[in-house]
Amino acid sequence: MTVDAFLAWAASQEEPQRAELINGQIVMMASERLVHTRIKASAYVALREALAKAAVIGEVFPDGPTVPIDSFTAYEPDALVRCGTPLPGDGMIVADPVIVVEVISPSSAHSDTSAKLIGYFKLPSVRHYLVIDPDTRTVMHHARSADGSIAARTLSAGRLLLDPPGLAVEVADLLA
Repeated sequence: MTVDAFLAWAASQEEPQRAELINGQIVMMASERLVHTRIKASAYVALREALAKAAVIGEVFPDGPTVPIDSFTAYEPDALVRCGTPLPGDGMIVADPVIVVEVISPSSAHSDTSAKLIGYFKLPSVRHYLVIDPDTRTVMHHARSADGSIAARTLSAGRLLLDPPGLAVEVADLLA
């Protein structure tokens, strides 16, 4: 199945379905633990406040929008930041995120730290990939530098600088 066919399938569902397309196969997403939902909401709020404080033109989305990786793979991150003018309200995709956030769950830990890490960085727009672990209360920050190299570090406290686009977020706010 292609991403376009997946989006058509998703739009045709009578009940909203949380699913991703991985190598042409629809993969239903597991129900979330409450801690996952809380941290996902905290990340969204923290990034939204940081975007407003930095006066950067852009949008922060909670889960919902699809991020196409290639013709046969599309993910639905837990939160993302996109810079630029707002997208049309009837769209379903964000093709050019700058910051992508995934909150680890027992069923997604391997994918979030391997396939999705590789996949998201296939997109030239992605500069930061944050993997939040609610059990260890850490944030793994993967950052692409201007030369294209990707560096990773793990934080449990302090301030996280996401530049570009010029945001500063307290790790504690992501983990609230």
